[in-house]
Amino acid sequence: MQIGYVRVSTNDQNTDLQRNALNCAGCERIFEDTISGTKSDRPGLKKLLRTLSAGDTLVVWKLDRLGRSMRHLVVLVEELREQGVNFSSYVITGGGFLPLMQIF
Repeated sequence: MQIGYVRVSTNDQNTDLQRNALNCAGCERIFEDTISGTKSDRPGLKKLLRTLSAGDTLVVWKLDRLGRSMRHLVVLVEELREQGVNFSSYVITGGGFLPLMQIF
């Protein structure tokens, strides 16, 4: 199953662009946070991570929507890989999705 995650930093922003991209990618569920990426307590992300299982693909619009830092992102993607979860980002490929396990 493809499961998406969207995040905006403030209530003044909206997730429409991210959600549209993830819907086009075939995401069956999308989890959301409205909180700064520097915050480690992101309820939507925590719920998403509890939902994922082996064979699923976590899809984000951009890498910075998921990780607080490059280090955090690499650690998180490695943890997903160990659980058998794939990871894909839309913007890194300029409009198409790429399994990021090929990059890391």
